[in-house]
Amino acid sequence: MNNSGKNVFIWVVIALVLVLVFNLFNQEQNQSRVAKVAYSEFLKLVESDKVNDVSMVGRTISGRLDDGTNFSTYTPPNDPNLIEKLSTHNVIINAAPEEAAVSPLLGLFLNWLPMLLFIGIWIFFMRQMQGGGSKTLGFGRSKAKLLTEKQGKVTFKDVAGVDEAKEELEEVVEYLRNPLKFQRLGGKIPKGVLLVGPPGTGKTLIARAVAGEAKVPFFTISGSDFVEMFVGVGASRVRDMFEQGKKNAPCIIFVDEIDAVGRHRGAGLGGGNDEREQTLNQLLVEMDGFETNEGVILIAATNRPDVLDPALLRPGRFDRQVVVPNPDIVGREKILKVHMKKVPLSSNVNARTIARGTPGFSGADLANIVNEAALLAARKDKKNVSMEEFEQAKDKVMMGSERRSMVMTEEEKEMTAYHEAGHALVMLNAKGHEPLHKVTIIPRGRALGVTMWLPERDKLAHTYSELNAQLASLFGGRIAEELIYGKDNITTGAGNDIQQATNLAKRMVKEFGFSDKLGPLRYESNQEEVFLGHSVAQQTNISDETARLIDTEVKVLVQKGESKAKKIITSKIKHLHIIAKGLLEFETLTASEIKDLLKGKKILRNDDDEDIDESRKKTKTKKTDVNKQVGSVPLTAKNTS
Repeated sequence: MNNSGKNVFIWVVIALVLVLVFNLFNQEQNQSRVAKVAYSEFLKLVESDKVNDVSMVGRTISGRLDDGTNFSTYTPPNDPNLIEKLSTHNVIINAAPEEAAVSPLLGLFLNWLPMLLFIGIWIFFMRQMQGGGSKTLGFGRSKAKLLTEKQGKVTFKDVAGVDEAKEELEEVVEYLRNPLKFQRLGGKIPKGVLLVGPPGTGKTLIARAVAGEAKVPFFTISGSDFVEMFVGVGASRVRDMFEQGKKNAPCIIFVDEIDAVGRHRGAGLGGGNDEREQTLNQLLVEMDGFETNEGVILIAATNRPDVLDPALLRPGRFDRQVVVPNPDIVGREKILKVHMKKVPLSSNVNARTIARGTPGFSGADLANIVNEAALLAARKDKKNVSMEEFEQAKDKVMMGSERRSMVMTEEEKEMTAYHEAGHALVMLNAKGHEPLHKVTIIPRGRALGVTMWLPERDKLAHTYSELNAQLASLFGGRIAEELIYGKDNITTGAGNDIQQATNLAKRMVKEFGFSDKLGPLRYESNQEEVFLGHSVAQQTNISDETARLIDTEVKVLVQKGESKAKKIITSKIKHLHIIAKGLLEFETLTASEIKDLLKGKKILRNDDDEDIDESRKKTKTKKTDVNKQVGSVPLTAKNTS
């Protein structure tokens, strides 16, 4: 009998018991409403013609008087004149055979019925609260679920951009299918595979693909399911989980977010005997203890490998540590094509172009771009998703949503235009800076304007000159405000730029060793919390003199970037005006359009976007006017370049 059948049966039994109890109480209440009269009193009532009808069951007589009152009495053994008296006085007589007496067992059952009913209901609710386990108090039962994906099945064909991780896991799946192929050469089945990578790279998706590819039982559980309020529950669930695995061997157990239970032991301020550490100890024993777990492979995923206990990471427990990084340009193209299969596309959509413009994006970010593009196309009542929607979706994800309803004066727009033009001008002329991508003065997210740059390729490291160029571009907006409006009218718009520049300069000095006076030493202290590892013992201390020298070197780098930006903008002040006027007219400019403006070319743009407000629409063919007058009202602007 399945679970639904059991539940229906239980509820039917409860309903029958409740009906029985109701009838018993109802019968007792009815009996309590009947008046008990003596036999002599009954005879007087008959003689006075007050009795309407009677019912005779054995020696028990019950009846009803003329006023509607119910009564009952008990007759003596021999009264031959009773029937004659009743007939004489026109009393209606009803007779029935005497019922059998209630058995002692039935009476005992009826007496114990309320207690039995209470015990049954208590057991039922306890089973419901504990997930219907086979034990009434089965708190230590494992919550691992057997994954049987009949719908929405994921295979390795649905996973793209992580070829190395797929190869590692394909070998595990092949081992489970044909173990003799490896055992013939003395190879042992791996006990554990740890998937490590940033959030959104597809670790859980790869595990689902393994479940879809492997023809073996696949159990899935979260790391947080082990730890609860009762002491010893986590360890008990680990034991029960591996017992289930042994019964279904060969099988795969997937533990998602294992850092919830696998953190460093002894990192807290207590005695180290907390529930989480007990669970971890039991996990260590089950993975590689005295008892062997042949045929049980544990796959775990985490984005915090630095906080895991070293005993958990050694060979014999997690034999393989597979890194699932952010995809490169080829991987991003493959991931986009996987997600684009579910979306009707126009002929102008090029996945390669979108992949080039999304460096550092994870698989989840790319899936979000495809989804946002589909939503934008649906909002416009289009049948297909074109490249235009993908570009808008990419800008929305990278820079934030447009806030066209935000009220800004012409002077404020002008200040924002010069601020962003300063950033763009430095990016174009600073040697070693990544190429400029797009500039906009349309408020996006929490910024009034945004200047974006994109690397030409995926970079794994940056040079000293590249970081200095980035420092200079961060101060481009502030320097532009100072040169155009004067030092007294500099706004707070560069607050975010200064914050980014300061953090970058600190990392250059304290982490990257880009200071000749301090040398190639790491001065960055461990900023982790006490409970996240060994930070108490690993705290790095520096002297006051070294701290002052660090501050001096950071200031030197920042001032060097500021002076570089000032030199570029001062020498190309005319270009600053041209870019600012172009931004005021078009609101958004690409790098190629800015270069055309600086060469004196016209910008031809088909401005028929339905999403643009009518007040913002211009003529289809637009030309910049360099001689337009400049205002002088300060503005609080922000930049998120």
